[in-house]
Amino acid sequence: MFERFTKDARAVVRGAVEHRERSGSGSVDPEHLLLALLDRKASRASFTLTALGLAPEERKESVRRALGDARRRAGLSQAEADALAGLGIDVSEIVARVEEVHGVGAMSGDRRDKESWSGRRVFSRGAKDVLEKSLRIAVAHRDRHVGDEHFLLALTVLPGVPGEVLADHGVTHEAATRVLYGGGEARAAG
Repeated sequence: MFERFTKDARAVVRGAVEHRERSGSGSVDPEHLLLALLDRKASRASFTLTALGLAPEERKESVRRALGDARRRAGLSQAEADALAGLGIDVSEIVARVEEVHGVGAMSGDRRDKESWSGRRVFSRGAKDVLEKSLRIAVAHRDRHVGDEHFLLALTVLPGVPGEVLADHGVTHEAATRVLYGGGEARAAG
């Protein structure tokens, strides 16, 4: 599948691996792919994010904070935390108590002390789903290669924290598709 990736898509995968390594996470997750997308400049995905209002650095930082908050909640989306609150379970209180005893970020699932001895870059099931969905999206649009824009579209359509965070910042699947493939005034250059 990687042979079908554009230079920008490969750069996003490399960037996701770097984000994983910096975070100490045991695997590359969809959140790492999103962070790597936010780092890109002069690509179809970066143009789309800019067109949808996610260009200013403070908005990118807002996305990074929202991803960090979700990671501290053990990867629960805000919708999931709200659903638990409806059952009388205060996720913020649970996180605070766990962090009080075990330290900040204890619920994140990061395995800093259990780094893979093989040196392999492990992709989580969620990250693999993003890559597979990206390929399906590219094929559906009759695009010859998988680009970083397909990663963006996959993140917006798949359930989970990255899609929720993007939607909270005005980047929905419909809006991104409109920018990339027409139906609106802006169109990403290819």
